[in-house]
Amino acid sequence: MRKAALDCVYDLAKQDERIVFIGSDLGPGVLDAMKNEIPERFFMEGISEQHVIGMSAGLSMEGFIPYVNTIATFLTRRCYEQIALDLCLQDLPVRLIASGGGIVYAPLGPTHLAVEDIAIMRVLPNMTVVAPCDADEMRRLMAQTLDWPHPIYIRLGKGGDAIVSREVHGFEIGKAILLQMPGTGLFITTGVMTQLALQAVDQLEKEGLTCGVLHMHTVKPLDHAALSHWLPRVDGVVTVEEHTRIGGLGSAILEFCNDEMPAQAAKIARIGTPDRFAEQYGSQNSLLSHWEITVDALCNAMRKKLQKT
Repeated sequence: MRKAALDCVYDLAKQDERIVFIGSDLGPGVLDAMKNEIPERFFMEGISEQHVIGMSAGLSMEGFIPYVNTIATFLTRRCYEQIALDLCLQDLPVRLIASGGGIVYAPLGPTHLAVEDIAIMRVLPNMTVVAPCDADEMRRLMAQTLDWPHPIYIRLGKGGDAIVSREVHGFEIGKAILLQMPGTGLFITTGVMTQLALQAVDQLEKEGLTCGVLHMHTVKPLDHAALSHWLPRVDGVVTVEEHTRIGGLGSAILEFCNDEMPAQAAKIARIGTPDRFAEQYGSQNSLLSHWEITVDALCNAMRKKLQKT
């Protein structure tokens, strides 16, 4: 997914002289083709993320469209004030490409887990928050980032994930995609957790429970029209995210229900990481299993909402 995103930056840069790339100590080989062909628009600034955000703001004010890439925890927690004041307060079209959203960096422990990034990014005025489900959808997103007038936070998975999106569904920032038609239940997902939900749908189908998947690649702005349409049509809803249950996709949906459709809130269950720092090291999948973000957990949550346990 990261390679797809950065390849798109290079392609956009070849088409539009406003595009610049700024990295933060990303290692050798990253975007070498762009570095060699258009070095005046390629910057590798080292471990200085706060500076990178200020630099991207300055370039944006001069008419450039900066694409910034580094590890999600460093791009969010480390330079949060700069993002708030330099980018969002000025409403500048800077694109923040965050590698390793969620618990991708589980082997490195809690300092590298970006499990609150959606929450702290979506609370900022003017910020757009997007989490594609696979590399193909990433390419469709990147094509739309050129003319988006606001800052964007783009959350990347680890890469190598199965392709579950389809070109026929298209892509529009702020518009959810129905990947599977619901029956009595509906999973609402973002990012690579969409793949987990599709597996849960297959498992529940064998039990005679028909569930759908609404993929909300954009957490902000949230697709209110899609929620208004689908929530009243199902008996149970399970939100799924590789993120803390506080402040993420599930919280955003409950906030919408509180404001617009309070009667729908009771049918919603949320699956995400618990409100504590990781106390274990391991693979991404092992930590997901430890925190019960698994296909079986999704199925159990849906059965409970549909009272089929």
